Amino acid sequence: MAAAWPARATAQDAPIIDIHQHVGYSGRPDDVLLAHQRAMGITKTILLPAGRPATRPSTHDGTSNGLQAQALGNDECYAFAQAHPGEFLFGANEVPDVDGALDEIRRQLSRGALLIAEQKFGLACDAPEMHAIYRLAEERQVPVLMHWQYGRYNHGFERFGAVLKQYPRVTFIGHAQTWWANVDLRHADQTVLYPKGAVTPGGLTDKYLADYPNMFGDLSAGSGLNALTRDEAFTRGFLERHQDKLLYGSDCNDHVGSGAACQGAQTIAAIRKLAPSKAVERKLLHDNAKKMFRL
Repeated sequence: MAAAWPARATAQDAPIIDIHQHVGYSGRPDDVLLAHQRAMGITKTILLPAGRPATRPSTHDGTSNGLQAQALGNDECYAFAQAHPGEFLFGANEVPDVDGALDEIRRQLSRGALLIAEQKFGLACDAPEMHAIYRLAEERQVPVLMHWQYGRYNHGFERFGAVLKQYPRVTFIGHAQTWWANVDLRHADQTVLYPKGAVTPGGLTDKYLADYPNMFGDLSAGSGLNALTRDEAFTRGFLERHQDKLLYGSDCNDHVGSGAACQGAQTIAAIRKLAPSKAVERKLLHDNAKKMFRL
C-alpha cells in the first residue's frame, strides 16, 4: 500500500497550507490521512485535536466527544506531527469547563501547538470558561478557532462582537455552519445551517470580518464550500474585500483527496475559480496562513 501513496509535495509545487484537519476523523486510518493530504497537494497541514472524553452539558452528555467526529486528542496529533516533521503541525484543545483545562492546553502549547482549536463545545461564547480560554490565547499569543453552530456549539454568535472588542490582541478564526450562513444580511432563520441562493452582502459574518482586525475566517468544511458556491457573484466580491482575512482549510473526512468525493479538493477548486486574481488565490491557499502562524 505504501508504494501507492502520493509523494510529498515538493518546493516546485504551489504550496498550500491546510489549517483544519483531524487525526482519526470518522475512523480514518493515519496512513489514509497522509495519502489524502498529499493527493490534495497540501504542503503543510495543521491537525486540530479534540478535548478529553467527558460527560457533561458542554459535551452534550458525551455525544460531542471527539468533536462529534471521532477526532483524536492532543497526544495523537502531536505524535502524528512528530512522525511527519515539516509536513504536519498541530493545535491545542480541551473541553473548557473540565478541571485542568487550561493546564492541558498550556502543555500542548509548550510542545509547539500553533493555536487553540477547535473550540467546539456547548457553551456560550461569553461564558466565564471561554473568557479563560481567550485570556490564555492572549497570554500565549496564539489564535483561537471556533466552531459556530446555532443551538449546539458556541452559543451567542450575535454577541461575539463584544468579545472581539474586549480582546483586540487575540486572533479569532470563525468556522462552521452559523459562521458561514451569516455572510447573508437576510439570513434570519438561524436553524437553517446550509442556506442556498443569492446572498445580500452585509451579514454579521461580513461585518465581523470588516469591522474587527482580529477576526478571520476558515473556509473549510461543507459549510465553507456551500458559502463559496451558492452565489458566485457575491463570493467574488467577498473574497476581494476579505482577501487578507480568509484561510484555506479542508476539514474533510473522505479517503480520496481528489474529485467530487473530496470536499477539501472541491474547496481548493472553488477558490481557484472564484478568487478575483492569482494573488488573492495565493493569499487564501497559503500566504495568510503562513503569516498568521509564522511559518
